[in-house]
Amino acid sequence: LPAGIATLSDPQIGLALAVGVLPAAGLGVSSTRRQRAMSLVVGGIAAISVLLGSAVTRTPALAVLVVFALCVVAVLAADRSRHLATPVLVLGVPLLGVGLSFPSVATGLAGAGLILAGSLYAFLVSLVWPDSSSGPRPSPPPTTRSAMLVYGIQIGLAGAIGAAIGFALGVDHPGWACTAALMVSRPNHAMLITRGWGRPVAVVAGALLAIAVAALHPLPAVSAILLVVILTLGTGTAGSRWYVFPLFSTFIVLSLLLLEDSGTPAHWLSLIHI
Repeated sequence: LPAGIATLSDPQIGLALAVGVLPAAGLGVSSTRRQRAMSLVVGGIAAISVLLGSAVTRTPALAVLVVFALCVVAVLAADRSRHLATPVLVLGVPLLGVGLSFPSVATGLAGAGLILAGSLYAFLVSLVWPDSSSGPRPSPPPTTRSAMLVYGIQIGLAGAIGAAIGFALGVDHPGWACTAALMVSRPNHAMLITRGWGRPVAVVAGALLAIAVAALHPLPAVSAILLVVILTLGTGTAGSRWYVFPLFSTFIVLSLLLLEDSGTPAHWLSLIHI
């Protein structure tokens, strides 16, 4: 709602607020209020990751090395403390790639602040729902330390190679390929395959929708309603076994970039990043 209200007066502010709430939107509402406080921790992890990415992006070799090293460390830490390390692996490390697309630490700090504000707002909203009972969570299958190390190296290479390609090609957002690779990476083969084809489809669909809406130049009121609908659908489907959340997040992020770009929306048809 804050994003929608802000869009009525300034679409750029509204979309920025929507970007800030995306990490929390992807979490959903946990059973107990105590568990919901984890969204604040996750928001902090996401903010630190974006800020770290913006701090190293001016030195590509260092940035690639940091991506690889952080992936390995996060995987090994996940083997010891899943409550904290898993959010780092699932959200924190991928958002390091997002930080690589920020041109300066000051811009990264602004992005980190929006994520923190969005996480706090989402946590406060979640307190409206009473506690509920939750069934026992299945225990993850046992894994060896060596297997975790191999997985950490594998995803570290995927993220680092994605970042290296982005820097080498000189694209506007060198970290997007890194983020996409790390968002898709999972130790479960079936989940990896689903995300492997689901993310490209969702991202392209979200990008095409954002370009189409920008080309129509909708009134602020229409943009506000559409933004609220997109955020609602994204939050409601974040836990779906179909990987559709990137459709909504891509729409919001690309819509913000389209507002900042001086070219025509059609120009972006050749710049859709998967």
